[in-house]
Amino acid sequence: MRQGSLLLVDDDRHVLHSMAEWLREQGYQVDTAASRAEAIAAADRKGFDVVLADIRLGDGDGFDVLEHCRRKHPATAVIMITGYGSVESAVDAIRAGAFDFLTKPLIDEELDMAVQRALTQRKVLEENRTLKAQLDLRYGLENIVGHDHRMLRVFDMIQSVADTRATVLITGESGTGKSLVARAIHRSSARRNKPFVEVACGALPETLLESELFGHVAGAFTGALGEKLGKFMLANEGTAFLDEISTASPGMQVKLLRVLQDFEFEQVGGTKTFTVDARVILATNEDLTKAVAEGRFRQDLYYRVNVINVELPPLRERLSDIPLLARHFLERISRESGKQVTGFTEAAMSALQAYRWPGNVRELQNVLERAVLLGKKSTIDVEDLPASVAAGSPILSESVANRPLKQALQSPERQIILQMLEAHNWNRFATAEALGINRTTLYKKMKRLGLEEPRHAAAR
Repeated sequence: MRQGSLLLVDDDRHVLHSMAEWLREQGYQVDTAASRAEAIAAADRKGFDVVLADIRLGDGDGFDVLEHCRRKHPATAVIMITGYGSVESAVDAIRAGAFDFLTKPLIDEELDMAVQRALTQRKVLEENRTLKAQLDLRYGLENIVGHDHRMLRVFDMIQSVADTRATVLITGESGTGKSLVARAIHRSSARRNKPFVEVACGALPETLLESELFGHVAGAFTGALGEKLGKFMLANEGTAFLDEISTASPGMQVKLLRVLQDFEFEQVGGTKTFTVDARVILATNEDLTKAVAEGRFRQDLYYRVNVINVELPPLRERLSDIPLLARHFLERISRESGKQVTGFTEAAMSALQAYRWPGNVRELQNVLERAVLLGKKSTIDVEDLPASVAAGSPILSESVANRPLKQALQSPERQIILQMLEAHNWNRFATAEALGINRTTLYKKMKRLGLEEPRHAAAR
């Protein structure tokens, strides 16, 4: 049983009804129109997967129907039909945007195959649109969570540099989201519909990295049986993201400098010079100024890559973002896993904010994925967290290590709340918002933990 809605347009009513009846027998949903005006009205009234339109109509021609569908209903595939077929008219129809061109008398199998091809193309286009929407959601700027003032500066910088061609260097500890920021820059730019090509430089030895970036010709080295296009060529008109750039060898650094200056290169073993139009974003978790001072990174390359520096703060320095990130990851993981986990207990959230997160945002995501998948309740509790997060946080002092968990957690909780109160000049409304809790909960915690507002601070 085939599926698909069709609009059949022909001013010969005998042909119209016989074709419609045959198509219905094949399992299609078929509407009919005997004129240009009826066809346009039907297309506007009800969306169709495919329109089959005769070129010659009593009140116009099928090209009018084609033009209307292309302008008003671009997802609809249009197949042109004529009894006066010629190469010129077929070329005109395809150039005007028709999916296919058929001549009468129609052969049943030919008609059926044309409709099936049109439906398949429509399905592929819909899947591509869905994938693009998912990519925008997953990698767009809105997916980078945080309201810490340093993250707000990062957001502003992404939007400012997105549509420039300037080289961007993203720095920060491992797990802070450098790849996500690189993708957000790409998705926010005019290159969003072009390729985003990522290369992990530290994962490949120099010989393979050169071939990966620039490609190679056949016979360039043992095993090079054919020509290979490099990542820079694949990123043409799009974005090339080079992660772990500090691991590049001195020889590779020279080649990268040339690409970044002139956007020219040769394939390994080749002599032809290629030119590309690619936006280059680089990332490192190492201090490049220190690498330059130690002679491990070329100074001229450093100046070339450090045109715009986006520095990502470690998670331990943005405590107020932990509740936001935790809820964001919890919602996504719950949705993807199909488990109904709605939130965190106060003790669990306190433990998350007390931990130092050496693995940063990536570690937080992994911890929450484990908690959701292994947890048995509708909320995440301390017992659902790894021991290192629940009770082995580096900021827990020896004096609390042997105390009951509830009491032990009070020390870091008090420290976190005191830190946030001082950061917001004891403004309880702003502090509660930063901590992701309501003011009543904050008041109760302050009272329980013995946190009294300094007399010189204005009452809030």
